[in-house]
Amino acid sequence: MKIKHLVSFVIFTLMSVVQVQAKTTLIHNIKGYTPTNNQGLKTFSVLVFREGKVVKIGNDETLKQFPQAIRIDGKGKALLPGLIDAHGHVIGLGNNLLRLDLRGSRSIDEVGSKLKDYAQKNPTGWLVGRGWDQTLWPDGKFPNAKHLDKFISDRPVVLTRVDGHAIWVNTQAMQLAKINAQTTSPSGGEILRSYNGVPTGVFIDKAESLINKYIPETNRAQKERALKSAGEHLLSLGITSTHDAGIDHDTWQLYQQHAKRQMLPLRIYAMLGANDDKLEAMLEHGIIKDTQDFLSIRSVKIYADGALGSRGAALLEDYHDRKGHQGLMLETQPHLESLLVLSFKHGFSAHTHAIGDKANRIVLDAYENTFKTVGGKLLRNRIEHAQIIHPEDIPRFKSLAIIPSMQPVHATSDMTMAQQRLDDTQLQGAYAWQAFLKQGSKLAFGSDYPVELANPFHGLYAATTRMSRDEKPKGGWRSAEKLDRTQALRAFTLDAAYSEFREYKTGSLEQGKWADFILIDRDYFTVPHTELDDIKVEQTWIAGDLKYQKP
Repeated sequence: MKIKHLVSFVIFTLMSVVQVQAKTTLIHNIKGYTPTNNQGLKTFSVLVFREGKVVKIGNDETLKQFPQAIRIDGKGKALLPGLIDAHGHVIGLGNNLLRLDLRGSRSIDEVGSKLKDYAQKNPTGWLVGRGWDQTLWPDGKFPNAKHLDKFISDRPVVLTRVDGHAIWVNTQAMQLAKINAQTTSPSGGEILRSYNGVPTGVFIDKAESLINKYIPETNRAQKERALKSAGEHLLSLGITSTHDAGIDHDTWQLYQQHAKRQMLPLRIYAMLGANDDKLEAMLEHGIIKDTQDFLSIRSVKIYADGALGSRGAALLEDYHDRKGHQGLMLETQPHLESLLVLSFKHGFSAHTHAIGDKANRIVLDAYENTFKTVGGKLLRNRIEHAQIIHPEDIPRFKSLAIIPSMQPVHATSDMTMAQQRLDDTQLQGAYAWQAFLKQGSKLAFGSDYPVELANPFHGLYAATTRMSRDEKPKGGWRSAEKLDRTQALRAFTLDAAYSEFREYKTGSLEQGKWADFILIDRDYFTVPHTELDDIKVEQTWIAGDLKYQKP
């Protein structure tokens, strides 16, 4: 009997081994690269994964260890960990893909032509779009309502600036919102006016709400379409995880429902919008994270100031091109501190939008004061954008353990405009990626889509060259701050994962982590730097499942 039991045990063990081997998949004949938690960069030619997680990376010898594994020939392609966008707006991106897109328009007439075409395809209701940027136009000046009235005068039109910090509307929209010369600008906002005090049709930062509250709300079905559209787009770009920088209560519910049904298209780390009237209820619900690491909600997004392009970023000194104007603080320091206390009390991190040097200083002061009174320093708090920093404040990011969450494409898309808005002294701590790394800060990189295009290879190119996509200026703008390719990749992978408490789950292809990876059409580490932004994604995998295949 004992021998019989032993034979049965051996047979059962062998069958179990075969079953495990049968579930194992390996991709070979690849040029693989991954950052590691010990700060290194590993190369490999074989990736082995099982049940959604990495078993091993290695070379041809590794093939012999898994003779029963399902084999996929990588055909010599380069393989990287799935890229993480540490700052985007998912539903906003989806809406952009479904609405009027004005990005890159070179004149008011071009905007008008696109608007008329869009109106014909959408014959009823408000006309809503995004992407205009007056700095690309011949005179570089803000537009007004009459410019839009020439094209559409019988329906309300609301067009959001590319950075999201200003709207341009027609006269019909202002009339429906009851806007007139007596309408006052709210605190933290500005209504641009003509010489006689009449609103021109441009509303900056918190003044946007005077119009936006009249736009019919997006319903659940529209949000679901936006989520699906955004997810498909991000996956096609090699993004396996994204941080959603400020969600409302309805999106908070939508994400949870999709996570429970395993319907989220990619991993999402969502920040609660501090301006949502149900913020406290969401905080009291507690931190949200699912077992498959597709959804994590454990932070709050706070706004401190506006944007540089609309002169809403709060500066310590006057704007170089608008004397007497120093931008807008959207919140007072005491209110910022009250939001930090509220977040920390519930165990949530605080991620605060700050672009100008004044805003960054005030936000750093607010964090420092709050840490002294209620703690919260270990919550991996972040400053989102951290674009213009006074050099004296850069070391404070390290001492206060604040993560600079930055978007490298902002530097190259802003550089011409930034040199108009700011003088050289104000630019000393601008887009200071290398300065942050040298002091030991971790960088979390993203794109701020739909403000910028979501393509992470545009960001990797900008981070390593500090040039525009037409390769200007030669050698890079303020080139001392550019990164090498390993540093840039890490900021889009492992350190971005660190900034969402997932550095032991995602961000690199190390044993036990989720098998999130991409195959690309050329080698990121050997291709000429001028081609980095042209890299295309051929496959995107999440947890060992193929989520995107290039047609």
